Amino acid sequence: MAYGAKIECWGDYACFTRPEMKVERVSYDIITPSAARGLAEAIFWHPGLRYVIDRIYLLSPIKFTNVRRNEINSKIGADEMRKAAKSGQAIWRAASNDRTQRAAMILRDVHYCIELHFEMTGKANASDNPTKFHEILCRRAAKGQCYHQPYFGCREYPASFSLIEDKEQINTYQETRDLGYMLYDMDYSDPQDIKPMFFHAYLKNGVMDLRDCEVHQ
Repeated sequence: MAYGAKIECWGDYACFTRPEMKVERVSYDIITPSAARGLAEAIFWHPGLRYVIDRIYLLSPIKFTNVRRNEINSKIGADEMRKAAKSGQAIWRAASNDRTQRAAMILRDVHYCIELHFEMTGKANASDNPTKFHEILCRRAAKGQCYHQPYFGCREYPASFSLIEDKEQINTYQETRDLGYMLYDMDYSDPQDIKPMFFHAYLKNGVMDLRDCEVHQ
């Protein structure tokens, strides 16, 4: 049996970056399933459960704005980190020497409801059970508790959240559109070859239904 919850989340800005944009950041029209999962994990994470996003409800109009952001030109790769760990040498980047300014098309005044359920994994302890996890998730979401501040795509865009009770009505913004191909999540089945997974996203009357979506790499 899968236990679910509905989490309302909102914020001033969001950027769910399209991976096909190589230089300038351009956000998807709506929060991605992987970003929604990350928000739930910020509230309550445990190796004994895995979140599955069922629906995403759009609660406010889709609005874009342009900003300029300070970023760095390079990043520390996994191979470089492994070599530094083995050799014991320090590794660092001076942002002041590697900074650049890039334009970004981001979302503003975002407001969603995330409907999700979770499944137990093989890493659950003997004392763990779905009812226990469900109660913890709902209690933490209702109280605004989190392990770290949830954010919408980038850490500078914090997300506020609250729990939506089962009987509470969800008033969606009535928008219907084809959102095109969207990032669903990352496939971590092979740690040496992590691959992105995509699906064709549709928004119907303000709801993106993910329960029967076809996911492919």
